[in-house]
Amino acid sequence: MAGRLPGFAIVSRVGRKSGRAYHTPVNAFRNEGGYIIALTYGPESDWVKNVLAAGSCDLLTRGRRVHLSDPRIETDRSKGWAPLPVRLGLSLVHAPQYMRLS
Repeated sequence: MAGRLPGFAIVSRVGRKSGRAYHTPVNAFRNEGGYIIALTYGPESDWVKNVLAAGSCDLLTRGRRVHLSDPRIETDRSKGWAPLPVRLGLSLVHAPQYMRLS
């Protein structure tokens, strides 16, 4: 369901050490020029490290697959980029960082 519901998506990427394909459910939102993915698992998560190392990933969102590149980690303590319910959830898990991809 994560690949079809608004605000949710599945990141597909290859492990930087194992070379295996992995898929992780995330909160993702379209913005001008690409997508923003909330780092609810933290910036040190393996999926984040894998995407940064590869420089790209695929995102399954609302039933379609999008290839994204140029991943960057950014911090916004206000979480102003996110819808209000998501901001509240991110505040509860102390997740001010996100990944921006184009």
